[in-house]
Amino acid sequence: QVQLVESGGGLVQPGGSLRLSCVASTDIFSFNKMGWYRQAPGKERELVALIPSRGTINFADFVKGRVAISRDNAKNTVYLQMNNLKPEDTAVYYCNADRGYSSDGRPLTYWGQGTQVTVSS
Repeated sequence: QVQLVESGGGLVQPGGSLRLSCVASTDIFSFNKMGWYRQAPGKERELVALIPSRGTINFADFVKGRVAISRDNAKNTVYLQMNNLKPEDTAVYYCNADRGYSSDGRPLTYWGQGTQVTVSS
């Protein structure tokens, strides 16, 4: 069973920064891609940033220029550095890891428990 554990959330003032971490219980090379999503109260979960094992990193338009996503394979960890945070960035941030599909067609996707980010003065 794959486990993803997020940390690094908290309360920050507008314009501040946070770095979120996601530690996987297994080798992150085994995932096709890893990413960060967020969900604000009353809203659907949305993609923030995606880092594939190969290929181009993707960012949502609403965070472009303000966030960076990176991975440390030796530590099985993916990071999300968020700068110039805005009140509308307030949400629970979730780590996701994806391995595609099993032989019987089941999606092999895993989620962490989430970490709360609150941007407020």
